[in-house]
Amino acid sequence: MRLLVTGGLGFIGSNFVRHHLGSYPGDSIVNLDLCTYAGNPANLADLAPPAAGHSAAGAVRKENGIARRYRWIRGDIADPEAVDKAMAGCDAVVHFAAESHVDRSILEPGVFLRTNVIGTQVLLDAALKHRVRRFVHVSTDEVYGSVEKGLSREGDPLEPNSPYAASKAASDLLVRSYVVTFGLPAVITRASNNFGPFQFPEKALPLMITNWMESRPFPLYGDGLNVRDWVYVLDHVRGIELVLRKGRVGEAYNIGGTCSSTNRELVARVRDIMGIGPELVRPVPDRPGHDRRYALDCSKLKKLGFRHKYRFADALAKTVEWYGMHPEWWRPLKGRKGYQGYYKKQYRTLAKS
Repeated sequence: MRLLVTGGLGFIGSNFVRHHLGSYPGDSIVNLDLCTYAGNPANLADLAPPAAGHSAAGAVRKENGIARRYRWIRGDIADPEAVDKAMAGCDAVVHFAAESHVDRSILEPGVFLRTNVIGTQVLLDAALKHRVRRFVHVSTDEVYGSVEKGLSREGDPLEPNSPYAASKAASDLLVRSYVVTFGLPAVITRASNNFGPFQFPEKALPLMITNWMESRPFPLYGDGLNVRDWVYVLDHVRGIELVLRKGRVGEAYNIGGTCSSTNRELVARVRDIMGIGPELVRPVPDRPGHDRRYALDCSKLKKLGFRHKYRFADALAKTVEWYGMHPEWWRPLKGRKGYQGYYKKQYRTLAKS
């Protein structure tokens, strides 16, 4: 099978690319990624052509054969011409590419609408033209909105509360409409909070871990009692692969994790692993529209045969260890002018809320 993966230089996308190529030796992947601030070629540097003199990297590629089945095309999912060229000859599409940070969506909603809604529509049109056999749209539990009690099921109403979540809910409904109206063989996945290697350090866990490695404080929103469900990224991509192969056309599948905790509890877990004192936790005003609780019912996915492989405590420790072993990956990202400017702007906004 030849896959078009969108956003394959991002956190979840790059983990999917590497895991899928290693698990399915007969498959190949075309990665369409514009390489915006969160798309990082270093995430898949081991699959890219080596620079002159890097014979060791070439030896690895020759040994595992994976790089010969991988190609990155730099392009925008909202550009019909770029999408048409990238999708030509592909059997299936796995669509990760999205603006995904809630805080940024509060500051710049229009960017999220363009990428997450218009970009998805462009991909859907191309999928019809090229008659792909499967289109997997990767979404989020945030489309369900805040859940006071119980678990969100795939048939529940979509009640998004942030511009990011609203843009993802809109794209989910677009996908559904293309199934019903045009017969596109599409499925939707909705995952809880991901964590693991290669996550851009604006998200909670990598920000927390890397800030503390630099002896800098971590900003904790509000009272810290917002509840999130956590899934290790490799379990998430395993769930996506299962839906790609066995999911029923037109259906949505929740992909939840193995740990539900408040943000305050999560902070305490990471503090314990890293030996960090409370002085590096800095309470800040809550962000606007902050959902109180997410929780997913994953029984539908489990009926396809899904089982989690990674225990939360083990995966969290592995994640802390990974960031500790790869400062050359995250330090340049946090040192960018755009990254520093964003956080100064964000904290000014919070101070006024």
